[in-house]
Formats: sequence, structure tokens, C-alpha cells
Amino acid sequence: MNQTHPVIIIGAGPIGLAAAAHLIERNQDVRILEAGPAAGAAMQAWGHIKLFSTWRYNIDTAARRLLETPSENYAGDWEAPRETRLPSGADMVTEYLEPLAAHPALAPHISYGHRVTSVTRVQPEGKGVDKTRSQGREDALFLVRSESDSGTTDLLARAVIDASGTWNTPNPVGRSGIEAIGEATARELGFITSPLPDPLGTDKESFAGKTVLVLGAGHSAANTLISLGRLRQEHPDTQILWGLRGAANPVRLYGGGAADELPARGQLGTSLRRLVENGDISILENVSVTALETGDRLTVVLADDRSLVVDLVVPATGFRPDLRILSELRLDLDQVVEAPRELGPLIDPELHSCGTVSAHGERVLAHPETDFYIVGMKSYGRAPTFLMATGYEQVRSIAASLAGDRAAADLVELDLPETGVCSTDLGGSCDLPAAGEPSSCGTPEPEAETESCCGTPEPVKIGFATGTLHGHAELLSEQQS
Repeated sequence: MNQTHPVIIIGAGPIGLAAAAHLIERNQDVRILEAGPAAGAAMQAWGHIKLFSTWRYNIDTAARRLLETPSENYAGDWEAPRETRLPSGADMVTEYLEPLAAHPALAPHISYGHRVTSVTRVQPEGKGVDKTRSQGREDALFLVRSESDSGTTDLLARAVIDASGTWNTPNPVGRSGIEAIGEATARELGFITSPLPDPLGTDKESFAGKTVLVLGAGHSAANTLISLGRLRQEHPDTQILWGLRGAANPVRLYGGGAADELPARGQLGTSLRRLVENGDISILENVSVTALETGDRLTVVLADDRSLVVDLVVPATGFRPDLRILSELRLDLDQVVEAPRELGPLIDPELHSCGTVSAHGERVLAHPETDFYIVGMKSYGRAPTFLMATGYEQVRSIAASLAGDRAAADLVELDLPETGVCSTDLGGSCDLPAAGEPSSCGTPEPEAETESCCGTPEPVKIGFATGTLHGHAELLSEQQS
């Protein structure tokens, strides 16, 4: 393995920085390319949202060691937040990612404002290696091209870890995975908001007194709907429409409520149900958008010939990976969720929640392109069942492999908390978001090993029963009885 070039990490979010911490701990050279102006830029975009899981599950082990250990030019005086507290996205950035990125062992290796546009391979002497060339491919270096204010830069790497996430590639509003006719124009004109707007904060003026259509049935939709419901208490002329792609199912819409062992997540469904039953939110079933017509307001045209006239559309429709920058690499992806092929069946949201996904590492994430890895939320493709702790285990294993420690790479060290609901669609993880108001919950105790629905290996889960499907059977049986 060529050790004269660094491992390039794409993205300075929690998983990218954790990958760097593990590699630096193993004396590996790293370079981090971050498209945003600072660490955790994507997470800062939904900084007003609280996570479901407490700080205990959101700090990487190598990153913690780095932050807490004094060195010649570092005091080691970082104090971890209280483990049982629920952080918001902004808390994650200010209390964890910013101190980590500023650490003297990491800071010199991070380049901000560098958006990666292509990853390919090249021979050490400079000869090109495109996707079709096999001879000498495994020994070739990676060429990573990025764009910044200073221009276009080509960097060479011995390995590449793509931790760029999916926040910037939300699923379209239109049906069948493609944009509705007129969707691009509607987005440009501001009729389509970000996936997680802040109706009670910075976006309050834009939403107050408007007719808003929220599309989606996951946690991000629920958070926006609850915030809009509270806004309606102050501005009763605000109209809230909740558009569902199918029929309304109480279990899927509201989750486990009191049966959910994560109180913040259970409260989310309970609050949402109350707003619907009080008439603050109107549910629209079988909403399949074919076209968006812009004017003074937005007309949403549906496949069954219905049309809705609204002021704003919130696209809480999930996310997908941007694979265009990887078009010259040989990837082996699952055809359903666009995750690494071996991982795909383990994370299919129709079969699994976060807590029923087996811990996995370098071997599962490997591609035919030697020493290239997709990690974090992007590794889950279109599946929404990602946990932050899962990503930390991914990069621990990959760092061990790149450092030549095969035994450590193959060792599964993670107990996965069962914190997921299969319908969640936030482009970060199943860890989030949680209810709008501050909340805290006690630290759960590990349960005995349970049986996994995906066969061996069977994960040990930390006991967060959700009260619904995939570890949530109790509520489901009540609905059916």
C-alpha cells in the first residue's frame, strides 16, 4: 500500500471527523475536504432540531480520546456534555464538532470551501486510469478534484472515504422518484422550502398566515408539522396540509407514543396526533404530485386530477446519495437502496429499523474499487435507518483496515440502540429529529441479546423499544385486535 499520500476524507461532519480521528490515532496521514465554510455545515442547517438519542450515543470514541487527552500544544480540557442530555444539531456543532475540528491534530488537515466534483484513479507517474482500465488498477492512486473560490484543485490520495452525506440531495416532490413538471422553477422561486425549515424561528415570517403543504410521513415531516401547529396558535390564519403518498395509517404516522422507550420520540407522535385530532392539521391521502404551476401562489396538480393551491411546500420526502462524483469508480451497489451491496439487505427500511441493523465494518462497506469507501448516511443510500453510532463503527473498522490491522477491522464492537422507525426520512440519521421543546431521558440499560430478522450475525441491541413495527409489535397488535 502506498503510504506517501494521505487518506482523503470527503466531508467534515461527525462521521468524517471521526474517520480522521481514528486514522490520526493510528498515525495515518489524512486530508479532509469540506464543501461548507466550517465543520458540521450540513448539521448547522437543521440546528434548531433536537436529536432523539442522547449525547451518550453521539460522540465517537477516538474523537473523545483526542479531545480529552493533553498534549504538547493542547490542554486536553474539553468536557463532554452530560450523557443523558438530548443535543440539537446546533449543540452537536458548537459543543463537539467545532472543538474537534479545531484540535491541533486535525485543524491543519481540513480544507473548507472545497466541494469535491470527481473521484477517479491515476497511476503514480500520472497516466490516467478510467473506469474501463483494469491493469494496475489496485496499485493506482486516487485523484480527487475539488472546486473552491481559488479554482480547481486535483489532489492525490492512497485511499478515499466519502462521508459527504445526503443533505444536499433531497428526494423530489414529484411522483415515482423524479421531479414533477415545473418543480425546478417552483424551487427557484421559493415555493419549495428546505426539508427542515424553522417555522418558529428564522422562517417564522415566511410561514405565518400562509397555506403550507408538508409532504412526507417521517420524523422530519412530524417536526415541521408540530412547529407549524404551534405557529398556528399565534397566527390562526395559518393553514396546514399534510400530504401523504398513501392512506393514513395511525401506527406509521404517530409511532408508539407512550410505548416508545425514547420519550422525546414518543412525544413527537403524541403531539402530532393531538394537532390532527384538534383540526389544526388536515391530512390529505394519496397525494401523488405530477406538476407544480407557479403564479402568485403555487398550484399543486395531483395524479387523480385534484389540485391544491398553497403558498409553500415543505419537501420532507427523504434523501438520496449523490453518486455523480463517483462515476469513474467501480462501485458495487444494492439495486434497491443504492448502498454497498452487502449492506443493502441489512438496511432495507421495509424490513429493518435502526435497531435491527447488524453492526458492520470494512468488509461489508468495501467496493471493487480497492481502498474506496462510502460511510455515514451516504452509505445507507436511500434507506433512512442510519444511526450516528453505526457510522462511528464503520470508520473505526475502515481506519483499522487502512492501517493494516485486519483483526481490529473485523472485530464488531458496537451495540446498536433500537432507536429507529422505518418511515423516518431525515437526511442525517434515525438519531433525529426529536420534539421541538427541550427534553431529556435517562440512560437506557442494555437488554439481553435478541434475535435479528436478518439472520446472522445477530446484533446485541440497547433497549429502546419504539412501540411499533420492527421492535414495536406491541402497538401494532393493539391496532389489529
